[in-house]
Amino acid sequence: MGHRVGVVGASGYGGVELLRLIDGHPDLQTAIVAAHSQAGQPVADLFPNLAGDRVFDDIDLDRLTELDLVFLATPHGVSLELGAALVDAGVRTVDLSGAFRLTADDFATWYEQDHPRDDLAPAVYGLTEWRREDVRAATLVANPGCYPTATLLGLLPLRDVIVPGSIVVDAKSGTSGAGRAAKDHLHFSHVYGDLVAYGAPMHRHTGEVEHWLSDGASEALGAISFTPHLIPMSRGLLATCYGTVRDGVGPGDVQQALVDRYADEPFVHVLQPGSFPHTKALAGSNGCHVAVVLDERTGRVVVTSAIDNLGKGAAGQALQNANLMLGLPETAGLTAIGTYP
Repeated sequence: MGHRVGVVGASGYGGVELLRLIDGHPDLQTAIVAAHSQAGQPVADLFPNLAGDRVFDDIDLDRLTELDLVFLATPHGVSLELGAALVDAGVRTVDLSGAFRLTADDFATWYEQDHPRDDLAPAVYGLTEWRREDVRAATLVANPGCYPTATLLGLLPLRDVIVPGSIVVDAKSGTSGAGRAAKDHLHFSHVYGDLVAYGAPMHRHTGEVEHWLSDGASEALGAISFTPHLIPMSRGLLATCYGTVRDGVGPGDVQQALVDRYADEPFVHVLQPGSFPHTKALAGSNGCHVAVVLDERTGRVVVTSAIDNLGKGAAGQALQNANLMLGLPETAGLTAIGTYP
């Protein structure tokens, strides 16, 4: 029998993607499938891809504390309370919300409420490729948001060659990133054939990217401009990032910076110059494709990153982190190869 884990918020898109991945994992057993409003209902009624007689459980803290690890695929308000309780009980926890990604001061700025636990703000940030050893030793991991994951994987290798204050991020996500709840603007007749920006200029992910892009850098990268967009497809995310480079930086320098940093990474693939990522190529995977070009005419670098917003942007990365926390092979139950076409 493998490690016993639980998924809280299992009726949401991030939660059900976790269930799908864990069901195919060689060393994990889903012992609790908790969902507050759906408790007692068959999982397959909501998600026919998970056929069987499994039902959603109630959220029971006492039962959760008996597990080896708990995934929280819950809104940040729920995670603030439940995540802290699990950590206090010594239970390894991976939280997919924004509850523990920022300092208490930044959380108050971007979420417009006080953080109840300064000692957990921030927790270990689970951008695995950049925080691997911290994740391995962590009790609580704050899984990055989908937009910051794609953005940071593209920009972090280049932060020493980019002029502070010059970064602009234009990102587009499929509708599953908005969650499963019925919302008027997500109706098929509204989304189909449409493309719209939203959340600018103070989307919550802006603060997350700014904080972690500068964390540990030789020089802070300063404020960024970030604009997300909703595109008419179920899953997938593409981030195109722009920044002015320092004097003397050439096309080979920016390409080599990404190649050197990700050469040994199982889930991040740097494309050849002249190629650009396709979201469909990552569907259903934990992979990330990154491409970089330097516009020598304007002096700006252009980095494009693609992920599955429910994979590397949520459940896949959460499982990648859980593998490390439980002492398992990092790649267990995961693939970098998407379904295509």
